Amino acid sequence: ATSDQPSLVRAKAAYVATAIAEYFRDKGKKVLFMMDSVTRFARALREIGLAVGEPPARQGFTPSVFSTLPKLLERTGNSDKGSITAFYTILVEGDDMNEPVADEVRSILDGHIVMSRDLANQGHFPAIDVSQSVSRVMTNIVGEDHVFASRKLKEVVANYEKERDLILIGAYESGSNPAVDYAIEMIDDVNEFLKQGVNDKIDLLESVEQLINLFE
Repeated sequence: ATSDQPSLVRAKAAYVATAIAEYFRDKGKKVLFMMDSVTRFARALREIGLAVGEPPARQGFTPSVFSTLPKLLERTGNSDKGSITAFYTILVEGDDMNEPVADEVRSILDGHIVMSRDLANQGHFPAIDVSQSVSRVMTNIVGEDHVFASRKLKEVVANYEKERDLILIGAYESGSNPAVDYAIEMIDDVNEFLKQGVNDKIDLLESVEQLINLFE
């Protein structure tokens, strides 16, 4: 349902789409489910709640929004018959990752990929902020070398960003912080690894190998 549809239609669209995904999962299928967006669904619930007299709560969202979100989102996942891998998009106001809907959804799902306006403005695509992006199940499904390399990459990005302003104006003194020195040394290679053209195709195993080789 598009944004110009009535709030009841926008809310029902999420339920119908999820029910279709559940149908195929119950048939033994492995379903990829993508919903754009949870924000539109939450706003529809807010309009419905306000119309029936609910009081506004967190930033104008009614209490029913936050009780309904887990009921919808938790319907995806694995069953004894099949699985649903779900991707939900969330639009945040003013790049505020702590706004109510984003904060609530982050607490429910198994991970999140945060897109950065600053990276996009720099021409860095995909514009993923790896420092804020998290997978809660990664350690259960990948090897120790992969986990170690991913943590080292995030450490390099975080240490560079912490001193980024000083580095760019030439005020950072080399040798004052070994972790930052290492980040400065590695940041170009890390950024090159994180970039990918829209038509570039890279095998998962090849990508993991490149990541591990960065920090050997």
